[in-house]
Amino acid sequence: MADEIESLRRERLAEINCEPGSREALEAQHDQVWSTDQLREDFEVLGFMAPYVVVRRRSDGVKGSLEFQHNPRFFFNWQPE
Repeated sequence: MADEIESLRRERLAEINCEPGSREALEAQHDQVWSTDQLREDFEVLGFMAPYVVVRRRSDGVKGSLEFQHNPRFFFNWQPE
């Protein structure tokens, strides 16, 4: 099971970073997008394993996850727990 999850994570990491999207393209696909500074303002980072980051939203304490691409570094696809 752990190997299957690791395989899926690596596939998604390659998928996201093979053709990184512009902020506009990511917003069209995922709605809200955060830069690193914006992420720090809106979330507390609890842990990460690329391309995923586990966070707690500062406004209401809701825990969830985001995906991120490396370059340019943008966070997107907010999924509350």
